[in-house]
Amino acid sequence: MLIVMAGLPGSGKSTIAEVVGNRLALSVLSVDPIESAIIAAGISPDQPTGLAAYLVAEKMAEGELANGRGVIIDAVNAVEPAREQWMRLAAEQSTPLRFVEVMCSDPELHRTRLEARGRRLAHLAGVDSYAVEQSLDEWEPWGVTTGSVSRITIDSAQPLGVNVEQVFEFLDEPVAGR
Repeated sequence: MLIVMAGLPGSGKSTIAEVVGNRLALSVLSVDPIESAIIAAGISPDQPTGLAAYLVAEKMAEGELANGRGVIIDAVNAVEPAREQWMRLAAEQSTPLRFVEVMCSDPELHRTRLEARGRRLAHLAGVDSYAVEQSLDEWEPWGVTTGSVSRITIDSAQPLGVNVEQVFEFLDEPVAGR
């Protein structure tokens, strides 16, 4: 199965992805460390390093899926082309696809998380409230192409255990068309 996380920076995607990945023994491919490595290699952040990171993650996921292993993608996936990328990959690999959209309904909690987490990736600019606002401005609603995909929305203001169990219940549901 291809599990794709989606949500604003600091919403809790990575935490949920890591717990689910550990429990299912799946690789978690996170776009942020890939982009940080691209920048560390000397590629200017003025270049489309984010796009490059998505493409690297896609190629890595393709290898995992081709070898019969499931994978979790940890990325913002704010725009339709990013979401469609994973839809194409799942179709090419004939594997079930599930989107897990993570949001935080408590703005104060979201801000506190951003301030507390710090940035572990030195080559990427720190994610702060301004960066979240930028991501929110770029966020596209689930559209014609991606509106029908199998997706759950998780509110990370709930306890982590509740969210993880909701994800597992969602993953256990039959996938339409399969």
